[in-house]
Amino acid sequence: MTSPALQLQSLRDAWQARWAAMPLRERRLASAAAWLLALTLIVLVGIRPAWRTLSQSPVQLREVEVQLDQMRRLADEAQLLRQRPPVPPAQAEAALKAATDRLGEGATLAVQGDRATLTLRNVSGDALATWLDEVRSAARARPLEAKLQQVEVGRYAGTLVLSLSSTQPAR
Repeated sequence: MTSPALQLQSLRDAWQARWAAMPLRERRLASAAAWLLALTLIVLVGIRPAWRTLSQSPVQLREVEVQLDQMRRLADEAQLLRQRPPVPPAQAEAALKAATDRLGEGATLAVQGDRATLTLRNVSGDALATWLDEVRSAARARPLEAKLQQVEVGRYAGTLVLSLSSTQPAR
């Protein structure tokens, strides 16, 4: 067996012998083809991906800026909610029951201490979103657990567990 170094040396020697035997015109054509191949590889491997990245970056930057603005708005809203004074338990429970009544027959509320469990049967997503917004602002309730399933397009069933605690969460 020959070593890879010897095999490489023999290939190199064969190539040099072949190159020396070529007429000058063929050597020039082969050199031009090699340079053209090298230039093509440089463009395809080095320049084209960088060019694509540069052309896509303004679009990606706009998307990131939109996401950042949305995150900042949510952070500001969370800060405002933290700064609101706590609601007395009786008032929180009354606000929660009033909001649940607006959901109709598809919603049942069970309150035990500082926890409330809402059971949903075929309630629309829009009504649920409105209910969540209302109980968050009026009752200062925080969702702890949600087990929801979409029963039809835009309609949900499941349970939501909320905390009615008047203490503020740790920051």
